[in-house]
Amino acid sequence: MKLAVYQISIKQAREISAWRYEPPFSLYDLSEEDCSLLWEPTNRYYSVLDQKQALIGYCCFGKEARVAGGSYSEQEPAILDVGVGMHPDKTGSGLGSNFVDAVLQFGRVQFSPAKFRVTVAAFNERSLKTFYKLGFERACEFKRSQDGIKFMQLERLA
Repeated sequence: MKLAVYQISIKQAREISAWRYEPPFSLYDLSEEDCSLLWEPTNRYYSVLDQKQALIGYCCFGKEARVAGGSYSEQEPAILDVGVGMHPDKTGSGLGSNFVDAVLQFGRVQFSPAKFRVTVAAFNERSLKTFYKLGFERACEFKRSQDGIKFMQLERLA
């Protein structure tokens, strides 16, 4: 499936902020307040669409992809933090690698990093499997400061 990454629209931001995931993935739920963060261009959020222009997910780059408590000593452009979110109905359907690969290709062209870094909840085995499959390696792990949830940081050359 061919996917394309575009600047996010207000309509898409509203749709994404209404998505709800089953626990424990509800950690990734966004609020209505997050809607304005999504479509503010300086926050670098983008929509991911399929060939029919249907919204299947979103991504972000830079500080918006970071999790409180993580180690982010290396800054852009050397290393680019990447965040992804797939429509709840699409998760677990085998689209993960294609989805993430499209996001990384876009990030490589748009920002020219030397490395990519992702931060993933340690319980999110599907996501971790996808990133490992795409050549990411574990860099470190930490507990998020506000709730103690364990996260892993993975990196790979761009």
